[in-house]
Amino acid sequence: MVKALILDMDGLMIDSERLYFQTEREIAKRFQKSVKDETLWKMMGRKPIESMKIFVEELELPITPNEALRMRNIIMREKLKTDLKAMAGLNHILDAFHGKIKLAVCTGAQHEFLDIVLDRLGIREKFAVLQASDDIKKGKPEPEIYLAACAKLKLEPGECVVLEDSSNGALSAKRAGCYVIAIPSEYSQGQDFSFVDCVAADLFQAEKLIHDLL
Repeated sequence: MVKALILDMDGLMIDSERLYFQTEREIAKRFQKSVKDETLWKMMGRKPIESMKIFVEELELPITPNEALRMRNIIMREKLKTDLKAMAGLNHILDAFHGKIKLAVCTGAQHEFLDIVLDRLGIREKFAVLQASDDIKKGKPEPEIYLAACAKLKLEPGECVVLEDSSNGALSAKRAGCYVIAIPSEYSQGQDFSFVDCVAADLFQAEKLIHDLL
């Protein structure tokens, strides 16, 4: 029985993968480098420092992952405050299930960015649980972050439906034991989602799939 809906944030609730891709390409250009989509795909959904470790190693940058992360954070803070857009259907799906089942956010981003998004969109009160990656030791695709979210919800993973846009995030939720619906974006549509329970075209279709489960 479905008792909770857990949403990823980046690329699922908000159109932020576009902003991350822009930012990471901008940083690469500062070092006269280019970054492949495959590298950016590997980074999606992960803890910020884990993403930047991949970025620095694959581009062979002369800086540490922490230095790269500081650069990315400076740029992303400004972009989130000036160019933040909700994904189509976000308010629709939140309104459809708010008050009927528990709602939660489970994001690989840091809590600072989660706070910016919730406050700018005015949707903080919709959620019973907010799970960022700050206190998570092993980020997506490992299951720790979703297990933590389920524990805060006081529910078994099998009672939770997860919406994810990235393969890393979907694998994290699946490994935790949740029912996973993938909603690939234009930035993740080439990734592997063969292991998920369902694939939806958008949040509107996902809402119908969840209603069927209820």
